Amino acid sequence: MSSNLLVAQCKQNSRKAQLALYKQYCDGMFVVALRYMKDDAAAQDAVQEAFIKAFKKIEQFKGDVTFGAWLKRIVINTCLDALKARKLETEPLYDETLRLADDESDWQVSDDRTVEEVMDAIEKLSDNYRDVAKLFLLEGYDHQEIAGIMGITESASRTKLHRGKLQLKEHLKHLQYGTGY
Repeated sequence: MSSNLLVAQCKQNSRKAQLALYKQYCDGMFVVALRYMKDDAAAQDAVQEAFIKAFKKIEQFKGDVTFGAWLKRIVINTCLDALKARKLETEPLYDETLRLADDESDWQVSDDRTVEEVMDAIEKLSDNYRDVAKLFLLEGYDHQEIAGIMGITESASRTKLHRGKLQLKEHLKHLQYGTGY
């Protein structure tokens, strides 16, 4: 059954349609949540909460994007809210000290780096930079979207990405020369 038909049935409070949508998207949304949450249980909780939010607000889904894209945004926002609720200590960034990153097109990683090494390096970024890097590099959001999701300015998003990129390059450089931590 198509997602559009299931969504239409969900808008009529069909529990079977909700279950079908859940089964269709739960694994993919779990992968997205796991990128932000550090363990399986927290990611599962975030996915469950996101589905509850989505079904409660299904009337707000207008179909201008796919249901999966709409749900993915809810999952990411739920994860970010959970991380904020944990009151992670982050480095404050002030707009007056920000500068725009020069070029975002040089995200080249050496071919001898594995996907796991790059993902581990992203996870080792400071909390302040990791979420922006994930949203930009893994999820494909632009700075305007990241600013809206995280409640920061576009210039703050660009700066956090630039600084995260510098940390990422440094970590990968240590791996290349055998001086990894």
